[in-house]
Amino acid sequence: MAYEELQRMVDESQRIVFFGGAGVSTESGIPDFRSVDGLYHQKYDWPPEEILSHTFFTRHTEDFYRFYRDKMLPLDAKPNPAHLKLAQWEREGKLIGIVTQNIDGLHHAAGSQAVFELHGTVYRNFCTKCGKQFGPEYVRDYPEVIPRCDACHGLIKPDVVLYEEGLDGPTLEGAVSAIQRADLLIVAGTSLTVYPAAGLIQYFRGKNLVLINRDATPMDKHADLIIRDKVGQVLGSLS
Repeated sequence: MAYEELQRMVDESQRIVFFGGAGVSTESGIPDFRSVDGLYHQKYDWPPEEILSHTFFTRHTEDFYRFYRDKMLPLDAKPNPAHLKLAQWEREGKLIGIVTQNIDGLHHAAGSQAVFELHGTVYRNFCTKCGKQFGPEYVRDYPEVIPRCDACHGLIKPDVVLYEEGLDGPTLEGAVSAIQRADLLIVAGTSLTVYPAAGLIQYFRGKNLVLINRDATPMDKHADLIIRDKVGQVLGSLS
């Protein structure tokens, strides 16, 4: 019944916005942070939240890159049915934006264009000295632990938003604008506990709010429909 209700909402909507977190990509083989087999439950000398901070990147750059190469560069991952369905809706003119907390680039790989990557992407990397841009393969395959610019030997940093860093202004503004214009907001694969990203939901003024997530979230009491299944399974079943 829940799937049928979601299909009805989709059919009646013309301005769908999708807000997604790590749970959207787990079906593509990318671990999230908080599940049983997620990054928080794997053995490292520091918790992932500390490793993926601006301070840690600055003070322990080698250890940052060891973790980053090992866990944050799944360049062989492929879009799953959730990514593909959203790209289809965009082509059909039903979906006006995807707001994602993920940095894996899978929405773009699926063909989506209107993607607001709140936390950046592993597919952009830049020299902190001269600004030269590099692809993720350069970082992955660099012969030393810390990747350096081939032009000036400056330190390369992934264009991802680390803990302690602010979100990109234009990206944030675009995400807010899309959510404000949406008539259907589908929030999926996120615990809605990471701010400021989770706070964007408050800008929704449309007709239906749908939550697709394995566990309860702080927004459950505001939702018009809650589905406790895998995101790809749910969206892949829709037309």
